[in-house]
Amino acid sequence: MRARGASGALASAWSAILLLTTLLWSASTVHAENGPIIVASEFQNPPNNLNYFKDSNVVIFQEAYGRIIWRSTDGGASWSKADGIEHDKAAALVMHEYDPKRAYVLSSGNVHWKTHDRGETWQTFFTDAYTSDFTDTTGRWMTFHADDPNKILFTGMECDGLFCEELVMYTENGFEDDAKFLRGRTQGCWWAKSSLLFTTGQDDLDKQRILCIVRGGIFSPQEDNRLLISDNYFSATEADGIVQEFEPNLNGDGPVQGVISIVEVKKYLLVASTSRNTAEMALFVTGDTLTWHRAIFPHDHPLLEASYTVLESTNYSIQIDVKTGRRMSKPMGTLLTSNSNGTYFTRNAEHTNRNLESYVDFEKVSGIQGIFLVNQVDNWEEVEEDEKEKKIKTKITFNDGRTFESVKTGDEEIHLHSVTELNNVGPVFSSPAPGLVMGNGNHGKYLKDYWDSHLYVSDDAGRTWIEGPKGPHKYEFGDKGSILLAVRDSEEADVKEIRYSLDHGKNWEKAKLPEDLSISPWTLTTTRDSSSLKFLLTARKGSRGSPTGYYVVSIDFEGLHETTCKEGDMEDWFARVDDGGKPSCVMGHTQKFHRRKKDAECFIKEEFKDLAPEMTSCDCTDADFECDFNFIRDGDDCKPAAPVKAPEGACTADDPGVTFMGPSGWRLIPGNDCKRTGGDQKDKQKEWKCSDSKNQPSAPGSNEIEHTQWPFEGDFDRFDKHYLERGESSTEDDETIIARPYKPSTHAAGDVFITHNHGKNWTKAKLPGDEGIYAIVTHPYVKDMAFFLTKGDKVFYTVDRGRHFDYFKPRDPPDTSSERLPLSFHPDRKDWLIWHGKKCHGNDCYLEASLSTDRGDSWETIKRYVKKCEFTGSSAYKFRNTTQVVCLAKAREDNEDHNPLQLLYSDDFPRYKLSVALENVKDFATMAEFIVVATENKTEKTLNALASVNGREYAPAHFPYNFEVPHTNAYVVLDSSTRAVNLFVVTEEERNWRYGSILKSNSNGTSYVLSIAGVNCDDGYFVDFEKMLGLEGVVLVNTVENRDGDSEPKRLRSRISHNDGAAWGFLPPPKQDLDSNPFSCYSETGDESCALHIHGYTERVDHRKTYSSESAIGIMFGVGNVGPILGDLKDADTFMTTDAGLSWKMVKKGSWTWSFGDQGSIVVLAQRNTRTKSVSYSLDRGDTWKDYTFSDTDVVITDITTLRSGSSRNFILWGHRGDKLYTVNLDFSGLASEPCKDDEDRDKSDYELWSPEHPLQPNHCLFGHKNYYLRKKKDRTCYNGHKLTHLYSVENCECTRQDFECDYNFEMHNHGQCKLVEGLEPLDPERICKENPDEFEYYEPSGFRRIPLTTCKGGFEPDKALTPHPCPGHEEEFERAHSVSGVAIFFAVVLPVGFASLAGWWVYRNWQSKFGQIRLGERNNLDSESPWVKYPVMAVSAAVAVIGALPLVAGSLWRSVSSAFDRVRSRGDGGGRYGWLRGSSQRRFTTRDSFARGRGDYAIVDEDEGELLGDDSDEEV
Repeated sequence: MRARGASGALASAWSAILLLTTLLWSASTVHAENGPIIVASEFQNPPNNLNYFKDSNVVIFQEAYGRIIWRSTDGGASWSKADGIEHDKAAALVMHEYDPKRAYVLSSGNVHWKTHDRGETWQTFFTDAYTSDFTDTTGRWMTFHADDPNKILFTGMECDGLFCEELVMYTENGFEDDAKFLRGRTQGCWWAKSSLLFTTGQDDLDKQRILCIVRGGIFSPQEDNRLLISDNYFSATEADGIVQEFEPNLNGDGPVQGVISIVEVKKYLLVASTSRNTAEMALFVTGDTLTWHRAIFPHDHPLLEASYTVLESTNYSIQIDVKTGRRMSKPMGTLLTSNSNGTYFTRNAEHTNRNLESYVDFEKVSGIQGIFLVNQVDNWEEVEEDEKEKKIKTKITFNDGRTFESVKTGDEEIHLHSVTELNNVGPVFSSPAPGLVMGNGNHGKYLKDYWDSHLYVSDDAGRTWIEGPKGPHKYEFGDKGSILLAVRDSEEADVKEIRYSLDHGKNWEKAKLPEDLSISPWTLTTTRDSSSLKFLLTARKGSRGSPTGYYVVSIDFEGLHETTCKEGDMEDWFARVDDGGKPSCVMGHTQKFHRRKKDAECFIKEEFKDLAPEMTSCDCTDADFECDFNFIRDGDDCKPAAPVKAPEGACTADDPGVTFMGPSGWRLIPGNDCKRTGGDQKDKQKEWKCSDSKNQPSAPGSNEIEHTQWPFEGDFDRFDKHYLERGESSTEDDETIIARPYKPSTHAAGDVFITHNHGKNWTKAKLPGDEGIYAIVTHPYVKDMAFFLTKGDKVFYTVDRGRHFDYFKPRDPPDTSSERLPLSFHPDRKDWLIWHGKKCHGNDCYLEASLSTDRGDSWETIKRYVKKCEFTGSSAYKFRNTTQVVCLAKAREDNEDHNPLQLLYSDDFPRYKLSVALENVKDFATMAEFIVVATENKTEKTLNALASVNGREYAPAHFPYNFEVPHTNAYVVLDSSTRAVNLFVVTEEERNWRYGSILKSNSNGTSYVLSIAGVNCDDGYFVDFEKMLGLEGVVLVNTVENRDGDSEPKRLRSRISHNDGAAWGFLPPPKQDLDSNPFSCYSETGDESCALHIHGYTERVDHRKTYSSESAIGIMFGVGNVGPILGDLKDADTFMTTDAGLSWKMVKKGSWTWSFGDQGSIVVLAQRNTRTKSVSYSLDRGDTWKDYTFSDTDVVITDITTLRSGSSRNFILWGHRGDKLYTVNLDFSGLASEPCKDDEDRDKSDYELWSPEHPLQPNHCLFGHKNYYLRKKKDRTCYNGHKLTHLYSVENCECTRQDFECDYNFEMHNHGQCKLVEGLEPLDPERICKENPDEFEYYEPSGFRRIPLTTCKGGFEPDKALTPHPCPGHEEEFERAHSVSGVAIFFAVVLPVGFASLAGWWVYRNWQSKFGQIRLGERNNLDSESPWVKYPVMAVSAAVAVIGALPLVAGSLWRSVSSAFDRVRSRGDGGGRYGWLRGSSQRRFTTRDSFARGRGDYAIVDEDEGELLGDDSDEEV
């Protein structure tokens, strides 16, 4: 097997202390008579990433732990350290993919080494960015251009404290100069020309087109990723500074978000994307990066995330294996093959064998078209139903997968171990040696254990096989098949010889290792083209599990002294023959190779020369044709998948009966070489009607709303309902809801019902058992999945939105008395579950947390006596492991008193056991990137808050100086924007009178400032806040205004913030009500005496209902009143805003509930708990309203819902008709028949651009930028045919006062300045250097800090107003940044002074009577040429001019320093959860989700107290 040129992995230990390991070897050599020369070299550490430089005997590798780079020039017989490398800093060895003489050694920093002469000499090169240590970047640090070896992309990272992001650098000259910045915030970049076969079809694009996956933000999920393309290295081409980059039209309707990977396969480029709510993915294919198509898969084989594998493909098709088995622990798949443009996939083989790492038992025979081997699971039904072990058979195809046959030796079947059990490097079965195939396997019905296998050999590409040496072996091919080498595999160091055959495996010879060496083999390899007589064996001393040393063994068959083959020793061999021995055809030709005869006593000795087969064309047959583009296979026919394109000039008349000649539906497979014979061919044009060339017209809209009623039987009065919403990447069009009627008073519940058409009809769910359901849980991250918890030993579930159901058995039953649900879910890995089971020994009961990575097929105990465990890792957070688990558990495994809770974590369970992070913990909660923990002070009976972003180290929260709560015993973690924690601290504990303050943190969650005080909460610690979904920073709260009152009821007022809680205002009231009557008061912007007040979260019946929707940008509803305070709910009316809360209007009298459809284009209102026959709806964002009657008799509506995304035009009413539960589907689809169209010309487009305004910002910038959103125009009668990317564009702004807030221990004074609190000290400014190791300077504290979300650049930056100082160890960098170049001095000083001198001279020449006025006939008595006049005037004039130029000088110097600083610093980039942390032991800790029984996207608001953040914060400082 050949060693690959792929990059090796980073050394496993990136330790602070690097131990330099040294070579401990002495070359042991054996010269056997007429045998190979064997040399063994001993090393202390494993030889990792061993590579041949192509077309040479130069070999290089890196010790796995010692980091030393070793090089050999004689095929491994002797070794020396690579010269010119700092070995203790070497982190990874990377071979150039296309230049056989180049390699690179990367450090973990920004200084690396390169060679252009196969490692003979090494030079340093610089990348500016440090090498990325992200797990998903390992092995892909460098991407090479296939045509130009000097063009290389380098993946590095940049860090801001704990937060690191990937970036990409590039070079066009092989790093002769320092690498240049390409783009930031990436998830991988690729040259379009990353493979030799792929081309864009345009030379200029081939040269420098680059594709990058770009993340939405540092904490953004994968669903926000975008694919961007640039043809000039993402540089600005125009003076406006706009970077040249664009999103390709992937799906025909425009760009696609959620791109997670790019793969180049032969001449294809594949892009995979995912979307929210679903595990189903979309795969887009292109052959040129210009035209893209979505790949179409069989409907029963959808493409699921982490469930498909792109296999080694051909030049004319793509092969993918899709996981299809139900049993996650015993995966199986289906092999699919595409047509020649990669768009339509059909089945090749079912029940393929896969493993848990998504490797598939599939491999092509090297160099021969049409032949590949697969392993299939023969007893797949038993595996699915009864969880039996797999019984595996090996099959082979000789015709590209059209038919398969058994692999045999004589009449007996043999079965071979394949890719899922890799025991060597490189391909498993074959090599470029023509027709030679080897494999470990066994006779019999099925494949046995690897250690029971023997070696088998075929010299006719797998048609016939013979048995070789007994036992499993490492094997390899040399001299183009003349030599077969095998080394017995063993787990112990008991191998003392090698075996080799010179006659295609018919006879085998032995050769002993030198000095009775006894080893356990690791890998066996040779040159990639298998043309060499030299081989390399790596091995261990001692057992495989406990090695005591390592060897690299060189095996050279020059020692056999064979002659060089002559023509008579060679034969012609056809790669494929039929049963009669006649050569068979694939892709229109036969393949013939010229190879050595098996019994010839010679070696070919043509090192590094590739074998080229001779092709002979065959007559065309049906197998040489495929369905043409836009045609789909249907049995033996190809039928149109789209209108047939008519030739230009045809079908100009309006007669659909006119015909034209067009494609037959078939085409010759591109690249097929078959010879066309006489007669008609399958691709001959045929006659079509003009009606076939046009899209069928859309069915005209009925202009009617339709409704469907559905009654439910039984004595129930409520619904437990759950939407299973498909994602954008799903190929289905269902709108699925699961519902179960129940009666709270009796705890009775009915059957589980399911609808796939939004309630038009319902059916009972076919659950695989009759155990009673006590709770339904939808997967919070993958809405395809729902789990049905029973009180027994089963958990039912669906992974395909209720089409099929299955079950797993947890170890222990759930604790049904607890409000906390027993399941925890991983954000990225949909099948990873944590189960909290109740285990009892007599009366001693406790919770045990168990982990399953295969959706409940198997479990591993995490911890006993736990309170809870959660997945805290996520692909969105690069600063902690994606597999991290955090648990809250008792310090001892007992239920005795004085057994405090501990916070524990594991970065990769079960590989790493749990470690204790904190003691005396009350509880923890996660919010975005933060983990917030409450620890108990047992003595003072209070809580302390701590925060962490990596889950390992926790820092205490520093509250504002004047924020004192004598006995802090309740915290609520409020969700807000990323980079800051919003923490609600209860400051008043009296029942029915509770309220608290919202504090906002810095970017690491430790230093807090007061946002707003007196925020209302109820006795359950739910807080009155609401975030406007889809927009940044717009939040509402209700505050208690009579906090000094004694027994009077709370007086609440609503407040709104447009900058994430940095400044607050009132809700401006409308001028008049529905009847055009003025309200009792009015204020243009709202004030204490008159404003709009909205009833908040604490009064909400259903906590899952929100004021707004992410799809209805800028729209919000509320129920409330106009006046000085919030009134009674029964007297409230319904109000609406369409401009993010800047203005409001009354839309209905009384209290109505609402729902948003068609991404905000349809709004439906219904009166709740009131007898009615109709609903009210608006199609123009509330300007006009119409009523629709859906019932002849009165019903009571309890709720109205639609898809959470707001993308549906269907709604469902939930309610009662009499004493029976009842649903009504409302279908608004008939009101529009044509999809909306966007156009760059906004007048033509059905969409408009809207940007929210900030009431306190004259430039309307928020967080340093201005967002533009896409909204449908009010007057358009179309529907949104696909999900809108609402955020259309972003403009960065200059910094202003509103981008800053007061730093810790500073408070706002009346004039908007932040002043240090008397008697307190600012935080140590040098902490910036400690928290940000890459930072080279810090500023003296000015009292200001940037709001964590702001992206502003330049302008007013008060945090940098005072003196800068260098960070320790960065003095030189600091000096470089603040030094001024000679050019800068020239422009800043010399030129202004020169201009000043000229100005002085000009003043001197013109001073006398030349300024201000003109007088005729006057004469001046002073002599301007007198030295007493001339020089003083020049001096004064020059001084005046210089003084006038000083501002220019200062400005020029400042710009020079700033630009130098910016060059160093700048690096451009091109659902809420609640947790209550409380002190007293009897109080429970919960999350908003557990109350809502869903993943509430309820976000949180930060509020601002005037005296702290300033009512005058808009004033100039």
